[in-house]
Amino acid sequence: MKIRLLVAAIALLQTFPIFGCNRLSPKDPLAEKIDFKQPQSRTAPNPDVVNADITSSRQNAITEAVKKCSPAIVGISVTEVQQISADPFGGMFTDPFFQQFFQNVPRRMYNQEIHGLGTGFLISSDGYILTNDHVAGSAKKIVVTMTSGEKYDAEIIGTDKVADVALLKIKGKNLPYLKFANSDDVIIGEWAIAFGNPFGLFDINAKPTVTVGVVSNTGVSFPQEGRVYRNMIQTDAAISSGNSGGPLVNSLGEVIGMNTVIFSTAQTGRGAGSIGIGFSIPINRVMRTVDFIKTGGKVDREFVPGLLVQEIDEQMARSYRLEKKEGVVVVQIMRNSAAERAGIEPGDIILEVDGTKINRSDDLQVIISDGSVGETLTVTVLRGDERITKKMKLEKAEKGRR
Repeated sequence: MKIRLLVAAIALLQTFPIFGCNRLSPKDPLAEKIDFKQPQSRTAPNPDVVNADITSSRQNAITEAVKKCSPAIVGISVTEVQQISADPFGGMFTDPFFQQFFQNVPRRMYNQEIHGLGTGFLISSDGYILTNDHVAGSAKKIVVTMTSGEKYDAEIIGTDKVADVALLKIKGKNLPYLKFANSDDVIIGEWAIAFGNPFGLFDINAKPTVTVGVVSNTGVSFPQEGRVYRNMIQTDAAISSGNSGGPLVNSLGEVIGMNTVIFSTAQTGRGAGSIGIGFSIPINRVMRTVDFIKTGGKVDREFVPGLLVQEIDEQMARSYRLEKKEGVVVVQIMRNSAAERAGIEPGDIILEVDGTKINRSDDLQVIISDGSVGETLTVTVLRGDERITKKMKLEKAEKGRR
């Protein structure tokens, strides 16, 4: 039986060739279609060429912008003098129960030096420097550190507390300075590079810290602690304490804004840290303020608008027969104020000021507070079913009436 099976298997193999194991001869017709050339050996890449390619790929628009801008960034150290009240009891009676008995006890006042840090950037070859008012506006002494390690005493040419802009000057010639972009043309999503002096690191090696992100938003406005931040540029480039006053630049190395405000959920002992929400004053707005400062030293905002407003809720919108919630309603007008002279009345709904739509009381506060003495604002109000345009001139306030 086994012999018969073996004979059958041999006969079957002779009938059907085994293609997977046959070796083709070069003379075989099938072989003519196959290239029998031996594979060429590969040459190992030249390490120098590879390294050069990697080095070249590291150079990009961001690194070029950093190289271009860094020499014009300065670290700012300020000394302020603040009046401090001393507890006559040395803190012994901190409980509110005891404090009510000592409310009229006079407190001793004394001066204390406060040291602060910030950033600035040169805008001219003869030493003009921009920074924030909250960095240097109240300083008794200002020391500027260059990337070369040189230190200069700086003087305050002028400030605008509301706009949060300060113009400084150092004595120098042929200094590096930054060029400006048109901040009205900033594109949401484009690269944004922030330079700064976070936590005083500039003093360690005289180099600015660089962080990179994008322009997250534009046209953001809000008031904060007596200042008005209007049409701000929002960025996710990390901005920390000490970065205030530094430039925000685009990928061409042109200034688009001045780093000013961050939103932070946590603070360290030396200041707030970034959570990716920072705001810069558009450079066009900064330079308009600088023009005011150079001509008069300050922007005169001693005026009284003289109106109190309330935001419109759903119920008020229905009572005024508004199709949607828009504007703020005037609830009170001060006598002899700019609003009264303009003819604005209680019950008017303010819809726009200088073409900017008003939907919140903050919107109105930002625009009016940003005005200056002598400026005339165009106010659009809804009175009944009629839209009326009023001209409100901001006039110098009498002493004691501001």
